[in-house]
Amino acid sequence: MALQSGLIRPDERQPSGLAGEHMIILETEETTRALAAFLARQAGAGDAILLSGPLGAGKSVLARAFLRAFCQDAALEVPSPTYTLVQPYAAPSCTVHHFDLWRLGGPDELDELGWDDARDGLVLVEWPERLEDMTPPDALHVTLDVRPDGTRVAHLQGWPERFDARSLTAAGFEPAPPGPDGAHG
Repeated sequence: MALQSGLIRPDERQPSGLAGEHMIILETEETTRALAAFLARQAGAGDAILLSGPLGAGKSVLARAFLRAFCQDAALEVPSPTYTLVQPYAAPSCTVHHFDLWRLGGPDELDELGWDDARDGLVLVEWPERLEDMTPPDALHVTLDVRPDGTRVAHLQGWPERFDARSLTAAGFEPAPPGPDGAHG
């Protein structure tokens, strides 16, 4: 899969659906890694990427691939931050903090984890619903799901100024139709 930059010009319009909202099929783990690399090229200091989805949907695969691409280190060791809650990584453009908030007692515990300082760089957050009112309003929300027929999909919401449906298609990603019940996931 040949990936391209995916940046859009301000005068380009979303061809269908809401601006900044896209669903794509993740046919394989390689497709998930390609999506991570695509997103890494769009991301920078001050950004937040929030990963949601049930266990086994591919959040860890996407997170590891994103960190390796953003840090420009294909061999980067990326342990799960499930027990440490946060793991920092030095990238060429800024520091990335990978948060796994599954075990977080509440958003008040974010101060102890250095949330405010981490926001100067890039934050990648698994289980972002634990952020509650501390959810960054300009975050990219990535929801991964497995449909009843086994199809894996990614629902992207946010960053309409950075990519659109055409750039995702040009990068080799297949748009996903709504699920059987009309839902995105």
